[in-house]
Amino acid sequence: MTELIQMAPTQTGFKLHPLRELLYEELHSRPFQQIKAPARVTHLAVLCPESERAQQFRHLQALCEQLGAPVPERDSSCFQQDFGSLRVRRETHMEFVAYTFKHLDATSPNTAGDEPFARTALSLLPPGWLDKLHGSVVGAFHVAFEYSELEGKQLLPQAKRNFEGMRLIGSSPQQGDAHIWTSFRLHSDGFGRFLVYNRGMSPSQLGRLMQRLLEIETYRLLMLLGMPLARSIAPQLSPMDEGLADITQRLAGNSDLDEAVILAELTAMAARVEDFRARTTFRFSATRAYHELVLKRLEELNEDEVSGHLTLTEFITRRVTPAVRTCETVGRRLEDLSRRIDRVSDMMRTRVELSIQDQNRALLASMDRRSRIQLMMQHTVEGLSVAAISYYSVGLLKHIITAAYDAGVPVDKDLAVGVSVPLVLATVWFVTRRIHKHFHELAREERSAEAQRTTGAKAEKT
Repeated sequence: MTELIQMAPTQTGFKLHPLRELLYEELHSRPFQQIKAPARVTHLAVLCPESERAQQFRHLQALCEQLGAPVPERDSSCFQQDFGSLRVRRETHMEFVAYTFKHLDATSPNTAGDEPFARTALSLLPPGWLDKLHGSVVGAFHVAFEYSELEGKQLLPQAKRNFEGMRLIGSSPQQGDAHIWTSFRLHSDGFGRFLVYNRGMSPSQLGRLMQRLLEIETYRLLMLLGMPLARSIAPQLSPMDEGLADITQRLAGNSDLDEAVILAELTAMAARVEDFRARTTFRFSATRAYHELVLKRLEELNEDEVSGHLTLTEFITRRVTPAVRTCETVGRRLEDLSRRIDRVSDMMRTRVELSIQDQNRALLASMDRRSRIQLMMQHTVEGLSVAAISYYSVGLLKHIITAAYDAGVPVDKDLAVGVSVPLVLATVWFVTRRIHKHFHELAREERSAEAQRTTGAKAEKT
């Protein structure tokens, strides 16, 4: 049977897609870890632009070199390596990189007992390596796993000693198989803390629980990055809204307006709105996406209340949802302002176009009047032009007649010149009229073609 399975790919005659293996491996690119209590885990979420990803990967290679482990040649979506009692896991995401450091030997006296946060996995890193990490850390917290068969009320006094007197949020996920305690605050070491008491979960189940906690806290922090941006922009939208309403009211009142000034105001307003949208579109979209992920991970915890404390779901939903709603409200206001500015700009452009059309109509009427005056002047000087041309033509004929007479042709010069005058006048007048008639016909054809084009354009609009 094994031989048949191995031979099957070579016996198929169809063409395989080049990404087929990659699609299969994608489901297993970030496998869940297995955790045995007691365990110490530290998680870092580092915002890292694309330009620094290569430097950060080289920093990871430097860690492998310092700890004497094989150095990865290519960056991947998930890197995991054991360095003796330290396990390092690095996951790359769209806008951040996550580092998870796990102490594999958490049974030593320095890490177990009543002080689960006294010594963390970061103490196993080479000195100075963490200080040179590229990017900005937005999430940093410790997760301590302990094993206990006590109930939640019995564990509460022990848990409080590890959170520096802060108010606790706790729950019992997976039908009471574990107890989770946290404060969702930074402690004196600059890190957040989660304390998990395992009461009956297998290493695989505990690993999945750890992954959910890491994602909930990381996504919660990334989700709230949009809140300061929304708070800084929101006060600037009301004056813009009022200014736009004033411009709309003035347009509706059909008052005399300086179109250039109004268009300048609208252009400046539109530029500010587009600047706000460019700065907030990605951040607010990420806020919505992270919010959905947090709610999904909280649902997967399947929490029960412990000793009257707020559960993680109740606390996060109550504190985070207003922030998400604020970001969504500011985003909608920006979209609404953008649409309204576009509509008012269209109104102003229509107003300007109508004004330009009126000016063009007046200009065309003025040109038509001038052309009629020029035509009347042409008719007035037409007789003079005929006389002038005839005069010079008769002068030329006179030279011709004189030359013929001197050559011996028997002709009466004065009579010939006198007879040529009316003939020349008639000929010049006839030719001039023919030329004018030809130009008038060209003008009528042009007006007719223009009228047909205008009629066709109106028919297309209709």
